[in-house]
Amino acid sequence: MYRTALRNVLAHKARLLMTTLAVLLGTAFVAGTLVFTDTLGSAMRAQGAKSYTDIAVTVSDSGAVGTGYDHGGRASRGPSLTEDTRKAIAALPGTAEARGVVTGFAGIADRKGALIGSGFATTGTNYVPGTDGTDPRYPLVDGRGPRNPGEVALDTRTAEKGGYKVGDTVRVAVNGPVMELTLTGTVNTNDPRVVSGGSLAAFDTATAQQLYLSPGRFAEIDVKGRPGTDDAALLTAVRQTLPASDDIEARTGRELAAEQDRMIAAATKGMATGLLVFAAISLFVGIFIIANTFTMLVAQRTKELALLRAVGASRKQVTLSVLAEALLVGLTASVGGLLAGIGIATGLRSLLNGPMEANLPDGPLVIAPSTVIGSIAVGTVVTVLAALLPSLRASRIAPIAAMSSAEQPATHKSLVIRNSIGLVLSAFGAAGLLGGVAAESTTLVGVGSAALMIGVFVLTPLLSRPVIALFAPVLRGLFGTPGRLARENAVRNPRRTAATASALTIGVTLITALSVVGASVNKAVDAATTSDLKADYTVAMENFSTLSPEVAGQIARTPGVTATSVVREVRVEAGDDTPVLTAVDATTFDRLTDLEFTAGSADALKQGRLIATTGYAERNRLAVGSTLDVTYPDGTGGTLTVGALVEGNTVVSGLVAPDQVVGPHAAPGTGLEKVLVKGADGPTPALKQALRDATGGNPLITVKGEKDIKAENSRIVSFMLNTMYGLLGMAVLVAVLGVINTMAMSVFERRREIGMLRAIGLDRRGIGRMVRLESLMIALFGGVVGVLLGVVIAWAGTRSMANSFKDMSLVVPPLQIAFFLAAAALVGLFAALWPARRAARTDILGAIKSG
Repeated sequence: MYRTALRNVLAHKARLLMTTLAVLLGTAFVAGTLVFTDTLGSAMRAQGAKSYTDIAVTVSDSGAVGTGYDHGGRASRGPSLTEDTRKAIAALPGTAEARGVVTGFAGIADRKGALIGSGFATTGTNYVPGTDGTDPRYPLVDGRGPRNPGEVALDTRTAEKGGYKVGDTVRVAVNGPVMELTLTGTVNTNDPRVVSGGSLAAFDTATAQQLYLSPGRFAEIDVKGRPGTDDAALLTAVRQTLPASDDIEARTGRELAAEQDRMIAAATKGMATGLLVFAAISLFVGIFIIANTFTMLVAQRTKELALLRAVGASRKQVTLSVLAEALLVGLTASVGGLLAGIGIATGLRSLLNGPMEANLPDGPLVIAPSTVIGSIAVGTVVTVLAALLPSLRASRIAPIAAMSSAEQPATHKSLVIRNSIGLVLSAFGAAGLLGGVAAESTTLVGVGSAALMIGVFVLTPLLSRPVIALFAPVLRGLFGTPGRLARENAVRNPRRTAATASALTIGVTLITALSVVGASVNKAVDAATTSDLKADYTVAMENFSTLSPEVAGQIARTPGVTATSVVREVRVEAGDDTPVLTAVDATTFDRLTDLEFTAGSADALKQGRLIATTGYAERNRLAVGSTLDVTYPDGTGGTLTVGALVEGNTVVSGLVAPDQVVGPHAAPGTGLEKVLVKGADGPTPALKQALRDATGGNPLITVKGEKDIKAENSRIVSFMLNTMYGLLGMAVLVAVLGVINTMAMSVFERRREIGMLRAIGLDRRGIGRMVRLESLMIALFGGVVGVLLGVVIAWAGTRSMANSFKDMSLVVPPLQIAFFLAAAALVGLFAALWPARRAARTDILGAIKSG
């Protein structure tokens, strides 16, 4: 029987080609994901390890926020790392060197004033020269390190992007006006933030401390041990020199390196998990193709299998014979998929480091044994499991069937069982969706969506006839006999049609659901932006850090500005709780925002009282008149009274307090989250440019109006959707292979029928048209079911997110839906090109004799 299985695979290799490709693509996705993430993780660990090669102990101060301004104003509380601390550590017997480090962010402008690099990876630090005048962390490429205020060194890549050379004037900014500094040198760095596309600006230590902390203060002290010194012993000695503070912590370099490795492993694992979800979708689509292929092969070999039963083969042997064929196909495809996956991983890394300029760290390609075994095992197991039902059907072929070559029709009982299972799953899924909507639970909606999708897939044979019947009048009217024959062929075998269409339905369902949810979220965010803000512009930092407090005064003095309000967060202590107060300008805030009051009015702020959102008030049992005894960051106490309640929105949440009351008690240098601005003539290009000029042309400071915010939200949603579409593209490609496979095998098994049609007068063009129209109907069937299912799932998803987005409503983008249906139609027509050509060239006499 196993020789028979091998013979059958070789005999039907052309018919198994698409199945092999489907498994190969799914396995390639799995293998490529594992190889790419393993390679990336290995390179990142190797790069990160360089940061700790000569560090025995690191002392860090979590209270040193590294920007000069803090969210909440705790930057200057308690003891800190000072030059005296560094000297005490340097004097220890086991210390070879103690380097004080200051870090923060620094935006570097090119010659046109635009930011170089990503705003989230604009790194600023201090240059600490050793006895030879160089900092070993940043090897000099050209020039020298900065020694005085007004000097800066840049990493070589940033200098090249900006077109800067040693001696040039460079525009650098933190969170205030731009500084014009002299470039004294360029350096190399292994800092992951810089290597991955950020920038590095190195200042002399005194300047860095002034910019980011305070004079004489460090964020970190890196300790290099003398040869032979035990790191643990040095750690103990270092800890004895440190001031008592919960913010100050000392750890060995090995501990930090190990923690970094764990973080990298967690990040790459999360990336791999996300990609493997889409690989699983591709393999799930492949299951339909595999099952359909083996079902058709079994049907075409009914006489052969019946003869095997007649000459003594048992049911078990027939089953194992078909499974052995699936095993051979799965192994072959999985090995090919593994090799293709390695190629994909290599190509993806080259693409990201080339045209996309992702600047991923270099390192050798990592092909772990688990990747090889796992990829081959997944592809093989999926193939064998998908062929299990066809193999069981093959074992049930009676020996008497050797007298007929006709396909054995599905029994009434099996159809009843299938439809019953489909109805139960669909009902369970619908109940899950409704329950998730009622409970506003996205988890329950997810479970319900999965159950509903599976239920609908099980019911597709039942749905195929009525849905395809919708196309019949159009096909008959436009294409005559070929159209009528195509419709009859499409519904001749509902199970086959359903299996082929379901592969396409999965991709269309997910793409439709994503598109509808994306459009709904985009509209909700845009509506919130329009309804919540009256301000014409919002001034904030691009990297979500805090603005310098002096920026508020600069903006208020800008010509054309009629009202401004700072927005700053100040954390206070209220008993066992530490709520964050959003401090705003009491006199202008109501002119800059649209607040929906449920109790009290905006006058509460002007009276020195709090405004609480209704959600916060309910959770903390507050009402108008409730009081809070608080301790401010400067250590003083006070009593705040709730004066009004409002519905939460994108501007306010929790507790809102007048800055005139809270601001004086914030720690010195507490930064601003943003500044809201109202212009005399509304949002105008002139006012926008004036605000940019008022902030000193800082490339890190953004000035955004309503249109800018909407455009940014749209870009974020579009990027996420395009990423999802790209990852689902593999599943759609597999579905296309499924349609090609079904049509090609259908043409083969109907060869005699096609010959008869040619004999009675249907020309080659009519035969080809019949096959193309049949494929078109199957693809449209899958597309229509997918669109409807996707919209239903998206409706439940958007309703379950009602608490997260104000005024969330279902938005079905008609052009995108029409595009998806048109794409499904094109898939059907494309998939039929080869089968239709083959059918049209069928030899009449040879086809009739084949029966």
